[in-house]
Amino acid sequence: MGLFSSKQKTEFSWVKLTSSEQLRELVDSSDEKPVLLFKHSTRCSISSMALNRFENKMDPEKAVCVYLDLLAYRPLSDEIAEMTNVQHQSPQAILMNNGEVIYSATHSEIDASEIMKLI
Repeated sequence: MGLFSSKQKTEFSWVKLTSSEQLRELVDSSDEKPVLLFKHSTRCSISSMALNRFENKMDPEKAVCVYLDLLAYRPLSDEIAEMTNVQHQSPQAILMNNGEVIYSATHSEIDASEIMKLI
């Protein structure tokens, strides 16, 4: 979208992760629809770039897209790492299906197109 473009960016449909109970419910629900966990540091420009690229390419109807604000909820990131056996990184995307991790990537390796191919 250019500076003089009339097209407005629509709000991305995120589920904001705020509790351990919610995390467990989301992982359990991956049996019905894939769940994408996106860990984001609001103070990091690289994380912001990865988030914007993801939002511009991902179809939020394909999976439950879950946003974790690492500064506000860092203990949940540790819980995700323990639950998934995926070492914590930021930014990070983890795709789960049937309770299993089927994709994980960090930084510029996060690729919404690849994620959608797996869904």
